[in-house]
Amino acid sequence: MDTQIQNTFERSRAVCTRDRTSLRTTNAVALLVAATLGTAAFAGPAEQATRIHNRIAGVPPSPTVLTQMTADIQANNAAAAAALATANPNFYNVTLKNFVTPWTNRDQTVFAPLNDYTATVIGMVRDDVDFSTALSADLVYTSSASGLPAPSASDNNHYATAETNGVDLFATLKANTQSSVYGLPAAATAGLMTTRGGASAFFVAGTNRAMFRFTMMNHLCHDMEQVQDTTRPSDRIRQDVARSPGGDSRIFLNNCVGCHSGMDPMAQAFAYYNFDATAGSLQYTANTVQPKYLINSDNFKQGFVTPNDAWENRWRAGPNSLLGFSTTLPGSGNGAKSLGQELAASDAFAECQVTKVFQAVCFRAPGNAADRAAVATIKATFKSDGYKLKQVFADTAVYCMGQ
Repeated sequence: MDTQIQNTFERSRAVCTRDRTSLRTTNAVALLVAATLGTAAFAGPAEQATRIHNRIAGVPPSPTVLTQMTADIQANNAAAAAALATANPNFYNVTLKNFVTPWTNRDQTVFAPLNDYTATVIGMVRDDVDFSTALSADLVYTSSASGLPAPSASDNNHYATAETNGVDLFATLKANTQSSVYGLPAAATAGLMTTRGGASAFFVAGTNRAMFRFTMMNHLCHDMEQVQDTTRPSDRIRQDVARSPGGDSRIFLNNCVGCHSGMDPMAQAFAYYNFDATAGSLQYTANTVQPKYLINSDNFKQGFVTPNDAWENRWRAGPNSLLGFSTTLPGSGNGAKSLGQELAASDAFAECQVTKVFQAVCFRAPGNAADRAAVATIKATFKSDGYKLKQVFADTAVYCMGQ
């Protein structure tokens, strides 16, 4: 019995010792977390400088850069510190590349090869090109690095090789025109939408509605479910959309029409475009509607037959007027270029860019009144100061640098 009592006592003491050790460990972790949170909430100038640089460039600053950034922050000039961080090549070669790549593919993955779409955004940011021209400009960025295949309308080898070779995009990107590099008519160019990367992802097969949908997602931060409006006229919905899916017209009237009544009149801007997967290049057939716009005509014979590339924005009225389309534009036109101008001049376009940058730099979505006020302020500066996306990164990093 004495042995049993002794064994029981030893087991109890071991449990108590283990619990005290666990408690001490838990307390230590809690103190460490508290200290870390305290540092984040009450960071000094050097910590703020490091945070700005890490968030923008993805790497710590060099000692020299850290000293300069710290001095800027101490002098109440955090904007200068952030500007210095945007001069780091990693901002362009890593941060921006990872930021933009998901826009270039339907899977929205960062694990996709470098292409002209991504390179063009990086170049526009580096050069402070007016980003409201991103959906309309006759612009493409190529690399001047030696040993690369020439840019081609039929393959991505120029950009894939640049990525494989670790080419410094910050140092080697140069602006060109799509009309000269790819042979598109200048009037048919529409910024990122008519890059080879954009065309191969969103003009291939289908009905070209994908280009409209993904442009809305990537550049206005709204998917089609968010802009459904069943109050718009349905007269421009194409023949391929059944009016009684499964024999029930209510599905069309209460669901399908909500997207198609707004999307189809605008996606008509792409009527002359197709990506030929066999040739590996974008086709533009001026004044000739691509056959994909006329498929499945038996679904509803009385539906709209696309005659040309004239588009109309019917979301300027109704609930989607909240997207803030510009009153200086007519709201209609011909072709992708003018549609790109319409979309990029909206308030939703500007807010989308700022919100995406906020999430990338602050590692969270805007979540409270202070965050929303910061987004509104940064957006106002973005719009009034020439749509410089680099400045959005800098302003956002300053907001999230901690106090």
